[in-house]
Amino acid sequence: MAKHKILVVDDEESLCEILQFNLEIEGYEADVAYSAEQALGMHPERYSLILLDVMMGEMSGFRMARLLKADPATAKVPVIFCTAKDTEDDTVAGLNLGADDYIAKPFSVREVLARVRSVLRRTAETPAEQETIAFEGLEMDLRRKVCTLDGKELALTKKEFEILALLLTHRGVIFSREEMLRRIWSDEVIVLDRTVDVNITRLRRKIGPYGEHIVTRLGYGYGFEE
Repeated sequence: MAKHKILVVDDEESLCEILQFNLEIEGYEADVAYSAEQALGMHPERYSLILLDVMMGEMSGFRMARLLKADPATAKVPVIFCTAKDTEDDTVAGLNLGADDYIAKPFSVREVLARVRSVLRRTAETPAEQETIAFEGLEMDLRRKVCTLDGKELALTKKEFEILALLLTHRGVIFSREEMLRRIWSDEVIVLDRTVDVNITRLRRKIGPYGEHIVTRLGYGYGFEE
């Protein structure tokens, strides 16, 4: 399997070197750029993920992210902001730009590596031709947005459908509440963690005997286990 290629973009050279070294120790290929302008000239579409600082030189990380998301060649490249701009407004702005995560400085290298693994796992592409997901008598038609249990259509809300699709597509993976909020409620500014719990409870009830396959890992989150 080919290694994931990661681009670190930050005007602090020492930080770039530290991140590059540790990413390579973890088995990734890592390149660095000391400005957004330099990064844009490095064919960013070639990378599996971009770690991007916000406050840099003439072009900010936010501006670079807008350009990436506006270009079809780079629109799907995951972006994690690593920045000292850590107010709630900054975080919301970053996520609204399509960022996959937002890490406030100062951070530990261990935290960055964990976030990188999480985002790469979350954004792993599913086959384009996949239109259905099934587990025994539970089946989801992703095109028609219909879920059936032993052939009988279930009355799932949009969020319940999206949660089930996420969990079924990534069986055995535990998603934190924060990850689920970012993926499923990404277009809503204020959503409480409790919202995830409520939707999970309703979903378990609606899918009958398969509800027990949605497991809770205390302190971590939810997943679907066979």
